[in-house]
Amino acid sequence: MKTDTAHLAWNERWSTAEGRAEWLVAEPDVVATTQRLAGEGVTRRVLDLGCGVGRHTLHLARLGFETFAVDLADAGIAELDRAANAAGLKIATSTAPMTALPFPDGYFDYVLSFNVIYHGDPDIVTKTIAEIRRVLRPHGVYQGTMLSKRNAGFGAGTEVAPNTFVADKGDDKDHPHFYCNAAELVALFDGFELMSLDDKVHARPGSWHWHLTAERR
Repeated sequence: MKTDTAHLAWNERWSTAEGRAEWLVAEPDVVATTQRLAGEGVTRRVLDLGCGVGRHTLHLARLGFETFAVDLADAGIAELDRAANAAGLKIATSTAPMTALPFPDGYFDYVLSFNVIYHGDPDIVTKTIAEIRRVLRPHGVYQGTMLSKRNAGFGAGTEVAPNTFVADKGDDKDHPHFYCNAAELVALFDGFELMSLDDKVHARPGSWHWHLTAERR
């Protein structure tokens, strides 16, 4: 089966105000890291990979970065374009898969992908991380999340690929999710130097996610 199908569910969610309501505020981790990078003055061109409706993209643009955003869900890109135009912000948006980013090598100083790249099997995750590394300049910064094996979803539902499960709950998250432990995460990010790694609970009990920042070697 195809496992890179999450965008279909997200496209449906982004199509309504109710579906977008939980995804409008930038995460504190992202705010803290990007404000620090903005203050250092080295980071100029940035990418929000899997931007959704653009909660982080808009934040990045307001910080003054040259900002790009990619998602495979058309409804999310349309909402981001609307919000950017209303705010007078210049953001370059495009619709593309995370495994084939439409940018040249070494193009970005910073890439963000928050709650995105674990939507798929190990092959998709590995290809996506390789693409992130490709489009980052040497010593550029990646910030993102991965699903922890402490997460309540690990082992629940149908295993469609190694460490990849579909919950089969009948809701809008019935698409593949890949989980990893710390050692597996470090191996996946070979070619990066980890700067921080923390296993955190998100909004719901048991919703453990790895939060990481890493520098491209």
